[in-house]
Amino acid sequence: MQFVQFLLVWCVVRLLGVLPRALARWIGVGVGGAVFALLPRLRRTGLRNLELAGIPKGEREGILRGVYRGLGWQLAEFCRMERYTRENTVGLIRYEGLEHFFEAQALGKGVLIVTGHLGAWELSSFYHSLMGHPMGMVIRRLDNRFLDRFVNRIRCLHGNRVLHKDDFARGLLTAMRAGETVGILMDTNMTPPQGVFVDFFGVPACTASGLARVALKTGAAVVPGFLVWEKAEGQYVLHFGERIKPVLTGDAERDIVALTQQCTSVIESWVRRYPEQWLWIHRRWKTRPDGTRDEGTGSSG
Repeated sequence: MQFVQFLLVWCVVRLLGVLPRALARWIGVGVGGAVFALLPRLRRTGLRNLELAGIPKGEREGILRGVYRGLGWQLAEFCRMERYTRENTVGLIRYEGLEHFFEAQALGKGVLIVTGHLGAWELSSFYHSLMGHPMGMVIRRLDNRFLDRFVNRIRCLHGNRVLHKDDFARGLLTAMRAGETVGILMDTNMTPPQGVFVDFFGVPACTASGLARVALKTGAAVVPGFLVWEKAEGQYVLHFGERIKPVLTGDAERDIVALTQQCTSVIESWVRRYPEQWLWIHRRWKTRPDGTRDEGTGSSG
């Protein structure tokens, strides 16, 4: 069954990959629209999350439709990534704030990129490597081993490497000591002790603390990076923000929580700026501080 699933995905990737980009993105939007219509549990999850985040009721469905449109575009972009070069991505993707990345890199203690499921996150690390800046990526293994190998081969075409979540702590420490760059998606629901509770849209959210622990242990620079669709420009822009500097108190655990909060606040600021591009259909607030689970959505996270 796993191999059959792989063959189906392989056919879709090859088909969309050879189509003109505009047509591939149009088909991607159609796929996203179909998922929006056919999977009401995910739709309910998204609407519930938007409610928790305090988004006005009249804006929620429009934002959610934008999420599915963006996912459809990202599907098309992923299918075409093998064909992308420095030359043919001109006018499709550009940098903003790249100097912040270079300044962090120049410190020589490694760079941790704080990012999330915003915009075209699959394309962001790929584009950065395509432009000569390969990096590590903390990724959860796909259940289908054939798909896992296939997807990671595309992700790593230009020197990127994968650090799997089930054994990433040692890899992160080694990468930072070697002065390398690693990107971490830091906006997913976690459970203690791997996660700590910090504020996200005014609601306690259990958040991975690994980045903060490694940054404080190694002195690695922490820089936000997000690749989002800029409608006015008609292209993606990979934004790097100013380095996130931890505020140290001398209490190790308190400092870990504080830096995790700083990173989460930065992610929130970007989600507020581009609400229709964040993955609202993930159960971000599933783990509750009192040990219960948020059962208001009926969908898995």
